[in-house]
Amino acid sequence: MEYQMEGSDKGEVSNLSSVSSSGVGEESFSGVVVGVIGVIEAIGSIGNYRLTLKKECFNLVRRIKLLAPLLEEINELDRVVPDGALVCLRNLKKALGSAKKLLRVCHDGSKIFLALEGEAIKGRFQAVYDKLNQALNGMPYEELGIADEVKEQVELMRMQLKRAKRRTETQDIELAMDLMVVLSKEDDRNADSAILERLANKLELHTIPDLKTETVAVRKLVKDRGGQNMESTQQIINLLTKFKQIAGFDEISSVFNVLAAPKSLERCPSLVIPHEFLCPITLEIMTDPVIIASGQTYERESIQKWLESNHRTCPKTRQPLAHLSLAPNFALRNLILQWCEKNNFELPKKEVSANVDSFSTEHEEEISLLVQNLSSSQLESQKNAVMKIRLLSKENPEDRIMIANAGGIAPLVQLLYYPDSNMQEHAVTALLNLSLDEANKRLIAREGAIPAIIEVLQNGNPEARENSAACLFSLSVVDDIKVTIGSWNGIPPLVDLLQNGTVRGKKDAATALFNLSLNQANKGRAIKAGIVKPLLMLLRDRNLGMIDEALSIFLLLVAHPEGRIVIGQLSFVETLVEFIKCGTPKNKECAISVLLELGLHNSSCLLAALQFGVYEHLVEVSRSGTNRGQRKANSLLQHMSKCEQIS
Repeated sequence: MEYQMEGSDKGEVSNLSSVSSSGVGEESFSGVVVGVIGVIEAIGSIGNYRLTLKKECFNLVRRIKLLAPLLEEINELDRVVPDGALVCLRNLKKALGSAKKLLRVCHDGSKIFLALEGEAIKGRFQAVYDKLNQALNGMPYEELGIADEVKEQVELMRMQLKRAKRRTETQDIELAMDLMVVLSKEDDRNADSAILERLANKLELHTIPDLKTETVAVRKLVKDRGGQNMESTQQIINLLTKFKQIAGFDEISSVFNVLAAPKSLERCPSLVIPHEFLCPITLEIMTDPVIIASGQTYERESIQKWLESNHRTCPKTRQPLAHLSLAPNFALRNLILQWCEKNNFELPKKEVSANVDSFSTEHEEEISLLVQNLSSSQLESQKNAVMKIRLLSKENPEDRIMIANAGGIAPLVQLLYYPDSNMQEHAVTALLNLSLDEANKRLIAREGAIPAIIEVLQNGNPEARENSAACLFSLSVVDDIKVTIGSWNGIPPLVDLLQNGTVRGKKDAATALFNLSLNQANKGRAIKAGIVKPLLMLLRDRNLGMIDEALSIFLLLVAHPEGRIVIGQLSFVETLVEFIKCGTPKNKECAISVLLELGLHNSSCLLAALQFGVYEHLVEVSRSGTNRGQRKANSLLQHMSKCEQIS
C-alpha cells in the first residue's frame, strides 16, 4: 500500500488515515512524521544530564539530531509514499520514545542510583542504539527522493551506532573504587571522610540544594521500585545519609524529614513523620511493622520480598539472620496508630495490580525456557539462549534475580568450558551481569565459576578476557571470594592483562587487582606475579590516563613488607616526587600517601625524597591540596623533620 502526500497552501501535508498491509495499525503518515519531529524536539530540550552519564547522553542526543534533515525532507513531500517508509517511521517513533525515556532518567534520576547502576544504564543505551538502527534499516530513500547528502548523514549515524561496542565496563575507575571502598563493610577506610567528600564532589552532592533534589529523586526511586532491589536501595539511602552528614545534617534535618515523608503527606507539608515510623527499605510509614532476627523492624511486605529474593541477611545491618521468622511489633504499631489519630492522618492503603502478576508469570516462563536451552543439545539454541540471557541480565536488575532463581548460573558456568571463544565471551559476560546482584555473587562462586572464569581470562578472546577481569572485580566485593580468586591463581593472568591488554583491558585488570589487593595475602601474590613492572609502565605512559589507578594500587601494596622492598627503589621515590610536584590534586594525594607509608618503615626513602626536592612541594600541598592530601602532607613533613634531626 502507498500513501499520497498532498501539499496545502502552508506547505503542510493532509491528514490521511490508512491501514498498511503489514498490519502495523492506523495512523496518518503526516501524523507519524509530525510525531517523530516532536519527539526529537522534546529530546533536544531536555538539557543537562547527571555527571556520571553525561557523555553517553550527549552522544545519543547528537546522533538523534542528525535525523532532523531527513524528517524535514519527508515532511515536505508531495508525492506517493511507499508503505515501507511508514513502517520505518513508526518503528523510529517507538525507538525515539525509548531514547526520550532513558534520557529523562539520566536527567531527573538519583545521581547515586545512576552511579551504582551505571553499567545497567549503559546497557539500555545500547538497546536504544539497536532499536534506532533497526528502525532505519530499509528506509526507501530513492523512492522518497531524499537528497544524497541527507542519506549519507543518516547512514553515517547508523555506522556510528553499529560501532558502539556492546560490552560492560567501568568507565570511571576512580568512581568505582571510591564507591567500592565506601560500601565495603570490611575496609577500614570506609570511615575516611576524604573519600566521601571526593565522592560527593564527583556526584555533585555536596550542597544542601543538591542533597534536597537528590532526596526527592531517591524517594521517587523507592516508590517506583515497589520493594524490589532492596539491598541496592538500602545502599543508596545509606550513602545519601553519609553525604547529608558531611553537609551538616543537623542543620538541615528538618528539611530532609519533610522530603522523606511519603507522598500521602505532601498535602500536609507541616506534618513530619517520626523517623522510627518509616520502613528502612521503602522509607514509607509502616502499617504492619515486624521484627526480624537482627532486631531491626521493617514493613512486613517489604521484608518478605527481600527474603523471597534468596537474601538471608538484614538489609540495614548486613548481618546474617539466625532464622527467618517475623514477629509483629505491636508496640510500634500502637505508637504509629496513636500518632495518626492525634495528627488526623490516614495510613496509606496497599494497592494491588492484577496485570503485574500476569506479566511476571509470563516473563518467568520465558526466562525458564531460556535457561533450559542453555543445556540444549542444539548448538544454535544454546547460542541464542546465552545471547538473550546476556542482554536481559545487562538491562534489567529484576531479570538477574529471575535468571538465578531459574537455575541459570550452573549452565552458564559449564559454557565457560565450551571450545568456542564467542560462546565463552557471551557466558562470562552474562555471569558478569548477573554478579551485579549482591545475592548472585555467592551463588556464582558456589557453582565453581572462579576457576572457569580464570581459564577464560587466560585463554579467551580479547573481549572475553576483559569481561572476565571485570567479573572477578565484581565477585571480589565479597571478602571470602577475594581469597578464593587468589588461591585459584587468578592474579597472574590479571597482571598479564594489565601489562599486555588493550587500554580497556588494562583498566579492567587494574580495577580487579585493586579490589583483590585489599586482601593482605593477595598483596603478596600480586607482588610475586610481577605487578610492579606494569604499574610503573602505567605511571610513565600518561596517555593511558591510568596514573590514579596505578598509584592507588601502589598505596595498597606498600602496606605489605615484600611490597615495600620491591617498590622502595630510588627511581620510584624520584617518580613519586615528580607526581607530588607536577601531578593532579589526586596524583599528589596518592603519591604523598605512598611515600609516607614507605618512609614510616624506611627513613632512607624520606631522605632520598628530600634530596629530590620534595620539601617545598609538600609545603604547597599542605596549604592548597585536597583535604586528605593536606593531612598526609603535614604527616610526611613531620616525619621528615624527625629524620633530619636523627641524621
